[in-house]
Amino acid sequence: MFRKMRRFKQALDKERCIDILKTAPRGILAVNGDGGYPYTVPLDFVYDDNKLYFHSAVEGHKLDAIRRDGKASFCVLEQLEQSEDGWSYFFDSVVAFGTVGVVEDEAERMDKLRLLGLKYFPTADMVDSDIAKNAHRALVLCLTVEHLSGKHVHER
Repeated sequence: MFRKMRRFKQALDKERCIDILKTAPRGILAVNGDGGYPYTVPLDFVYDDNKLYFHSAVEGHKLDAIRRDGKASFCVLEQLEQSEDGWSYFFDSVVAFGTVGVVEDEAERMDKLRLLGLKYFPTADMVDSDIAKNAHRALVLCLTVEHLSGKHVHER
C-alpha cells in the first residue's frame, strides 16, 4: 500500500527513524481537512512504542478532520545544516503514516499527557502542576504508525 522510496540510497534504517522520532522537538501532522484540502499543523509530540502522541484542544479543525478520516501522516526534520559553500542543506527527515484518533481511556490519557510534559517541561513538578491545572481541557491523540520512512537529504 505504501510506495517504496525512489531515492533508496538515501534511506534511513528503522532504528535511525525511531531515534529521530524520540528526539525531534516538533513535527507536522497532515490530515484530510475541509473540502478535501490537506490540513497540516505543527505539533509537539512524544514517541512511545510505535505510536505518536499529541495533546489537543477539545474542538477545532484538526479534531474535526481526524473524526472524519483518521488517516494521517506526520513529518519531522532533524539536523538541518548548511553546507560550507552556503548554497545547499543537509538534513534527515522521517515520515510516519498511520491512523490517528482520540485516546479514550482516562488512565492512558493521563499517562501520555505526563510523557508529553516530561519531554518539554524542565521538571517533573512543573509537569504535575500543569496537568493538575489544565488536563481537564486537553485531549490526547494517538497516531499508530503503520509505515515509517526516513531519508538523509542533501539539497542543492
